[in-house]
Amino acid sequence: MSVPAQPAATAVPPGGQPRKAALAAWIGSALEYYDFFIYGSAAALIFPKVFFDESDPADATLLSLATFGVAYAARPVGALFLGHFGDRIGRKKIMVFTLLLMGLSTFLIGCLPTRAQVGGLAPVLLVLCRVLQGISAAGEQASASSMSLEHAPPDRRGFFTSFTLGGTQGGQLIATLVFIAVSQLPEHQLMSWGWRVPFWLSVLVAVVGWFIRRRLQETPAFAEQAAAEGVVRLPLVTLLRYHWADVLRVIGGALIASVSTIFTVWALAYATSDSVGMSKTSMLWVGAVANLVALGAIPAWAALSDRIGRRPVYLAGAVGSAVAMFGYLWAVSTGSYPLVMLLGIVAFGVVYSAANGVWPSFYGEMFSTRVRLSGMAIGTQIGFAVAGFAVTFAARIAGPGGDDWSAVALFTAALCVPPVIAALSARETHAVATEDLGSRTLREASRPETVTA
Repeated sequence: MSVPAQPAATAVPPGGQPRKAALAAWIGSALEYYDFFIYGSAAALIFPKVFFDESDPADATLLSLATFGVAYAARPVGALFLGHFGDRIGRKKIMVFTLLLMGLSTFLIGCLPTRAQVGGLAPVLLVLCRVLQGISAAGEQASASSMSLEHAPPDRRGFFTSFTLGGTQGGQLIATLVFIAVSQLPEHQLMSWGWRVPFWLSVLVAVVGWFIRRRLQETPAFAEQAAAEGVVRLPLVTLLRYHWADVLRVIGGALIASVSTIFTVWALAYATSDSVGMSKTSMLWVGAVANLVALGAIPAWAALSDRIGRRPVYLAGAVGSAVAMFGYLWAVSTGSYPLVMLLGIVAFGVVYSAANGVWPSFYGEMFSTRVRLSGMAIGTQIGFAVAGFAVTFAARIAGPGGDDWSAVALFTAALCVPPVIAALSARETHAVATEDLGSRTLREASRPETVTA
């Protein structure tokens, strides 16, 4: 028995809310990733002294950076569940759930006892909270990107979908500014209670985000598909049967996030180490200004991809990032603040934004509506898991003194190779109609055993 075909989309999806969906994606992702990124700053600057043994500062830093990567290890597991339910019950419910879970887990980190208070239990509790953060983040970008893409006009999918990553950069900017403020506290106050304040603020984050997202409508593409065809009973089975090559492409492409984690966490720890000696506040300002520039660069690159295609813009970002990280880490090694600021803006604010702004539409357009959230969530989160632990590997590669920046730059460049291969092997989709995305849609629909009303 065949399943009715999905209704054709119009130039602007019926009932679509492209601007509202993009705004909800931007604000929700900014609030969610504020929570996620304050952990990165704390892992580099605070947690080695608060949660780990200070007898060996190098090992304490390594262990602290490893807890940053723990969330990325949890994200593929979270993607399996959240991707499944996102393609079964809709994008909106997952967006609300991930926001509330992130707010709760982040608030709990701010309440944790330190190693001096409870010994080895402290880092264990820290890791548990970080795992919850990772599960939440696993569904955030995929659900927000799917929501934006399916609401957007076909000829502006890149632009509207990029707001998800604009929000991510906005959250990183807010997190950085908050840490700049608390870092002004005297050292004993910062280490005793000051570092907790950014985590406690996550309560406000969760409330504001919930209020915004609960008012958003489900996407017309998902609603029409569910009404006409039903939803896939087991999205993962359909995904791996018909879209396995695209899942592999997304996994490879997602390694581009290593550029972000190296820039945000390892370079911050390296610059403020004894071997370089730059101040915490000055380096936090580098990240803040670079993220501010990225807020403009991301939608600009995405809009360009609507005109010339996803692949050329993404490739420019991937190849350019491999080169630009050499310049940025070299600048850090010199200790020259003007150089660090300039090359940080170029590397992270401009060049990396080309790939970062395009991947939500580029990856999302590889899949049909029936499995889009699963495909994006599972593919990106496996790749992001590697990117998360890139910080830990970088700390090892940098040698006993933690100052071999060239080895770390080469390592980062190597991680940009799989994204280049993934993009070169992918189809160009910027001019494909929304209802035609996912070339195997008709073959999927011909197998009614995978569908439930």
